[in-house]
Amino acid sequence: MRSYLVKTPRLVQKFFSNYAWRIKTDNKEIYLTFDDGPVPDFTPWVLETLEKYKAKATFFCVGENIKKHPQIYQQIKDHNHSIGNHTFNHLQGWKTPTNKYVKNILKAESYLYDAKSRHGEKLFRPPHGRIRPLQAKILRKKGYKIIMWDVLSGDFDQKLSKKSCLEYTIKHISNGSIVVFHDSHKSFKNLDYVLPKVLEHFTQKGYVFKSL
Repeated sequence: MRSYLVKTPRLVQKFFSNYAWRIKTDNKEIYLTFDDGPVPDFTPWVLETLEKYKAKATFFCVGENIKKHPQIYQQIKDHNHSIGNHTFNHLQGWKTPTNKYVKNILKAESYLYDAKSRHGEKLFRPPHGRIRPLQAKILRKKGYKIIMWDVLSGDFDQKLSKKSCLEYTIKHISNGSIVVFHDSHKSFKNLDYVLPKVLEHFTQKGYVFKSL
């Protein structure tokens, strides 16, 4: 049994309304996001796959990975995708003192090269979606918009079959959905199968894929 929800309940979204869970729109628009990169092999594959469908997305990058792989990070920028902060060491907010957590995020920011969304905003996604209210308040004061999600694909779930991952993801996506994938080794067994099929399925239905 999964320990996570594929679809974030509307009640949760309403209660934590200071976070962005989905984009309010009646248009056929989907917002794919990719966490934990940039990394060799997997991030370039994601970029190539998105390019085939003229899809834009948002990459929430780990500062340490940017430091290790600056050329791959540059590829994300060259493809004109939005980029967000995902901490420097993939820290979980619930388990990290606030001062340490904020300093880690600002350290990551120093490697992001002024990366912003297509709206000129600074974006942040907390690893595992876990962040304390005070941490979030401080980040908002520093100009960050905190991005959560409407649909969690489960691509990271080693017990989830790729076909089930695809089924759950397609079932729960709707207009304005923010969808979480991961450009990482752990997720690739599912992502390799699911991402192209999600892009194909919704492209055929007239959807466009936009960055945040």
